[in-house]
Amino acid sequence: MASSAPNELTAREAIQKIEAGELTSETLVAACLERIAEREDTIGAWQFLSADMAMEAASSRDTAALDQPLRGVPVAVKDIYDTADMPTAYGSPIYEGHRPPADASCVAMTRNAGGIVLGKTVTTEFAYFQPGKTANPHAPGHTPGGSSSGSAAAVADFMVPLAFGSQTVGSTIRPASYCGIVGYKPSFGLIDRTGMRPLAESFDTVGLFARDVSDVAFLASILSRRPALRFDDDMAGPTAIGLCRTHEWAAADADVETVLDTAARLASAAGCHIRDVSLPDPFSKLADAQALIVDVEAARSAAHDLNVHRERVSESFVKRAEAGLATTAENYDAALGITERARGALDAALDGLDVLLCPSAPGQAPEGLHATGDPIFNRTGTALRIPCINVPGLCGHSGLPIGVQVLGRLNDDRRVLAAAHWLRGVLRRG
Repeated sequence: MASSAPNELTAREAIQKIEAGELTSETLVAACLERIAEREDTIGAWQFLSADMAMEAASSRDTAALDQPLRGVPVAVKDIYDTADMPTAYGSPIYEGHRPPADASCVAMTRNAGGIVLGKTVTTEFAYFQPGKTANPHAPGHTPGGSSSGSAAAVADFMVPLAFGSQTVGSTIRPASYCGIVGYKPSFGLIDRTGMRPLAESFDTVGLFARDVSDVAFLASILSRRPALRFDDDMAGPTAIGLCRTHEWAAADADVETVLDTAARLASAAGCHIRDVSLPDPFSKLADAQALIVDVEAARSAAHDLNVHRERVSESFVKRAEAGLATTAENYDAALGITERARGALDAALDGLDVLLCPSAPGQAPEGLHATGDPIFNRTGTALRIPCINVPGLCGHSGLPIGVQVLGRLNDDRRVLAAAHWLRGVLRRG
């Protein structure tokens, strides 16, 4: 069914209308700005926004040749990515008003492809756990998740069709689950991260948000220069999915159990073979190892801020950094070894399967804006550096969204995207 307002279009729908002469970038951007004006006081998704800059850029796109694939579609940029024409504060008062000299690679490539950078969205401090001002569009008294809080909320609230997030622990998948949208963490390194504020170099990954799987696939194909990631709606779905509750299953509430079972049942009814999968021993310690590595590397990446501006760094970040600094080199190396062994064991766990189906989050978005929720179900996929996608479409007991997570082999992103796209259709019909 066609959307009634331009800002409610998916990115691909908008591109098709622009190509057909039925829509202009200027009209689309104006509709997004109108939605932001209506809702921003409630949602608080944006750190920086300039309507004049956005409209000027859209007007320029409309008069340019139609050889740029994004065709003037607006994109929100998480405020950990450098932008030469907008301030970049990394979620910290230390960098208020900071103007980087150049765009981050993914931002520059978005502009080169004809995308409009609509503005900068709220991030937690340095993309870790200290929350910002953003509320969940479905229930403003609840968190949208983090650290990509503003990007997820902006896409979910029809303020923009595409947005950049990031993931070092669970900063794309968890907010996508809480906000009821698609969140895609590609294989590690698929999208260049130059110009992205580092948190933990072993895991930092550019993440993407949209309301449709084909949209994140399309944007990823541009940013990675891999056209094969794009796909048509009639692509074949997976033949075999592994239902994996993971070693962290004790953290899941009753809603998650219901949602995961429902997704598996509907996928089975749609003709896909479902097989229960228990991950082998190397995975049992993976979440703890990932957490330790992040703390160590976060202390490194923020060394200057902790040395010079410690009083302006949040207590929560200082606590995690101190834990990292207290970790011995031997324990850090042992944690890295756990991740390497788990990566080596993944192919055997996936033998005969296209993808795994796992929880995205422990439950619905928690109440309150003082925290962003537990990323426990995201640590495994991030530690493995594999593609992970939140597939929305189901809800918990109070009606708030809960997603399910599709994971696959490293650099097998097309198969994972196709499986998520197929499952998204199954959940819609179910």
